[in-house]
Amino acid sequence: MHLTPAMQNFILHWGDMGAKWGTNRSVAQIHALLHIAPDALSADEICELLNLARSNVSNGLKELQSLGLVKSQRKLGDRRDHFTSIRDMFDLVNQVIESRREREYAPTLAALREVQAEAEQDATPPAVKARINETLTTMQMFDDWYRDVSRLPRSVQLSVIKLGGRIARFLPKSKDRG
Repeated sequence: MHLTPAMQNFILHWGDMGAKWGTNRSVAQIHALLHIAPDALSADEICELLNLARSNVSNGLKELQSLGLVKSQRKLGDRRDHFTSIRDMFDLVNQVIESRREREYAPTLAALREVQAEAEQDATPPAVKARINETLTTMQMFDDWYRDVSRLPRSVQLSVIKLGGRIARFLPKSKDRG
């Protein structure tokens, strides 16, 4: 496989975004390469194409597999594992969102519930308790919405996404919306 300038730029940008997404550059570059590669690649091929150390690639692949973003497969006549990213973009985005929810959002909700309970038992001022409660209630509302939408069939999810902000036409007018 030969990386064209456009392919290289895609991989470099995805790598730069890795830090903003909470992963390191090389892990994000490995994912970008596997995402655009037409066929599954071995770890050795990934090392060669990205000019990364074997240990770096091995650790990156383990991290990507633990996030459910990369799968390994075997090829007849080859003892090595070959890796590929989730091919369907809708599935990939859903996996990223769910993974981040489990790692970041759900633990924050749990921590807020503990803080809320603790605030009821100590001398936390009422205004602070109200702010904690509002934060938890709002975050829980978004999480409930996400979980409800994620259970809908893909065709319904796509329809809602395509409808976007135009959905407001079907809702009663309120002071907030004008």
